Amino acid sequence: MKRVAMMVADGSEPIEVIAPVDALRRGGAEVTLVSVMGRLDLMAAHGVALKADALVEAVDLDDFSMIVVPGGSVGVENLGKSEPLAEALQSFMTHDRMLGAICAGPTILASLGLLDGKRATCYPGCEGGFPEGSYTGEIGVVVDGNLITASGPGQALPFGIELLHALSGDAAADKVASDMLLR
Repeated sequence: MKRVAMMVADGSEPIEVIAPVDALRRGGAEVTLVSVMGRLDLMAAHGVALKADALVEAVDLDDFSMIVVPGGSVGVENLGKSEPLAEALQSFMTHDRMLGAICAGPTILASLGLLDGKRATCYPGCEGGFPEGSYTGEIGVVVDGNLITASGPGQALPFGIELLHALSGDAAADKVASDMLLR
């Protein structure tokens, strides 16, 4: 079973959490919403209540096949304060394990120096901390090896399908996309 840690915090962009989680679960992935806030009940952006499945302190992020970082400016600020998340992101990139980040989420990777030599996208205007040549400027989803990034909320479902593709291959991703009337 492919296991995914969807990182969540107060202020996370709800569609960037829910849409990828939905696509991944439809494709058979086991997705855990992992809170960095020290509690399971969260208030996402736009007044949307979220309930995480686990606290970051109670899981070993290394046990997951993929870590996903959603956007939302306040959410990214909160996620960026998590030392266990920072350590896991560094480990995953070092060991060429799968990482996903959407909207402002890639700024956490940039702040940790993890986008060096990688192509990535993010919400326009958030690319200031990206290393030279990394930001593609694309509105959509960008895949560079183990790294999958997307530009913003409107790309949350295609992003989820691409995460599923990376985890489970063409057949699973194509079936979910077709079932959801994306293709």
